[in-house]
Amino acid sequence: MSESNLKSMNELVSLSKRRGFLFQSSEIYGGLASCWDYGPLGVELKNNVKNRWWKAMTFREDVEGIDASIFMHPTTWKASGHIDGFNDPMVDCKACKARYRADQIELTKPCVTCKAEGQFTEPRDFNLMFKTQMGAVEDPSAMVYLRPETAQGIFVNFLNVQSTMRKKLPFGIAQIGKAFRNEISPGNFIFRTREFEQMEMQFFVKPGEQKDWMEQWKELRLNWHLGNGLRKEKLRWHPHGENDLAHYADAATDIEYEFPIGWGEMEGIHSRTDFDLAQHQKFSGKKLEYVDQMDGNKKYIPYVIETSVGCDRAVLALLCDAYRLENEGDKDNERVVMKFHPSVAPIKAAVMPLMKKENLEEPARKLFAELQQHYKVEYDTSGSIGKRYRRQDEIGTPFCITVDYDTLEDHAVTIRDRDSMTQERVALDQVKKYIQDKFGF
Repeated sequence: MSESNLKSMNELVSLSKRRGFLFQSSEIYGGLASCWDYGPLGVELKNNVKNRWWKAMTFREDVEGIDASIFMHPTTWKASGHIDGFNDPMVDCKACKARYRADQIELTKPCVTCKAEGQFTEPRDFNLMFKTQMGAVEDPSAMVYLRPETAQGIFVNFLNVQSTMRKKLPFGIAQIGKAFRNEISPGNFIFRTREFEQMEMQFFVKPGEQKDWMEQWKELRLNWHLGNGLRKEKLRWHPHGENDLAHYADAATDIEYEFPIGWGEMEGIHSRTDFDLAQHQKFSGKKLEYVDQMDGNKKYIPYVIETSVGCDRAVLALLCDAYRLENEGDKDNERVVMKFHPSVAPIKAAVMPLMKKENLEEPARKLFAELQQHYKVEYDTSGSIGKRYRRQDEIGTPFCITVDYDTLEDHAVTIRDRDSMTQERVALDQVKKYIQDKFGF
C-alpha cells in the first residue's frame, strides 16, 4: 500500500466537507469555533471505531460495560480534584482581549493577534470545566458541571458493577461517552475540541499487580490500533517521566500518532493507583473496599489500570492514514483515494447498474437489498461509471460492483478493487461470499 501523502490538515478538512465526513457546527450561522458535526459518512466511520472498541473491550469475561450520566453530583469533582486542580494558567491581551495559555506563549513578545507589546495581564488560573444550573431556579446550590472525563462515572459505580455482576478481581468497567473541557486553545480540526468523545476502561487489580497488567494492556491496545489499519511506523510509545506523571499515577504511557501537525497523543495507558476510589470513599463516606475471598477475606482498595482513547482523535488518525493522492497532476489519472481498512470503512461496497435501465436496475436492486442485510452498502447511479468509481474511491469504499448488459446473460457482475483497481467477474449468487472472504467478517 502506498504511503499517505497528506500535506496539511486543510486538505482533510476540505475532503471531509466535500464528501460528508465532517461539517463545521452551525455553519449556516457562521460556525462555532472548534465544534464539528459528523456527517453521514463520518458518523459511520466513528460508529465503526466505537463498535470495534466496544467489542475488543467488553466481549471478554473480565470487563463489563456501563453508560454513566453526563451530570454527576458536584462533590464527585471535588473528590477527583477537578474543582481545585483542573486549571490552566491564562493571560489576556489588554489591547485586543485575546486569551492565551501562559505556557504556550512568550510574555515578553508582542501579542500574536494584534501585535501589541507589553500588554498581557498577569497569569491566572482558569478552570476547564463547564458549569451550568440544574433545576428551575438559578442558585449556587444548583451548580453542576458537564463532566470533563468519563472515568469518574466508572469509579463511583465500582461497587454497583462488582456486586451485581459478581465480579472478582481483576476485572474492568468500560464506557463510551461525551466529555467537555473549556479548552483555551482548541484547534487542529478534531484533534482538540471542547466537546469530545472518550472510550475508557478502568481495570481494577490487586495492589502490587499493576505493573504486569499495565504491560498486558499496553500490548492489547497497540494491537487494536494496528487492527484498525494504522501503519506501525506512524505509531509510537511516549512514556511519561517522573516529572510528567499526574499526581494520581505511578506510571503512564501514551500511544502517539504522527499527524500532519506532528506527533500527538491518541490514547493513554495509566496506572492510577488507588487514588480515585480512595478519594470517593473519603468524600462520600461509603466503603469502596474489595473483600478478597481468595486472600482470607482481606479488605483493600483496588489499584486501577486505565486505558483512555480519544474517539475523535482515533477517527482523525484513520482519516489521515487513509488519505492518498495518486498520479498528482495527471488530469486523466489523478485520484484521491481513502484506503480505509474494510472494518472501519463507512461504506463497504457500492452497487452500480451500468445505466439507468429497468432491466439493469432490477438485478442491481436485488443484489443491493441482499448485501444491505449484512453491510453498509451504497446504490450509485449518478454519472459515468468512471466518475462513480472516483467518487467511491474518495470515500474509501473497498469494492464497486457493476451490473452490466453481460449480467443479463451470464448472471455475473464485475467487482472492482479500490486499492489495485483490478476487476474480477463474480457470479451474482457468490457476491456476498466473495466480500465476506475478502473482508474476513
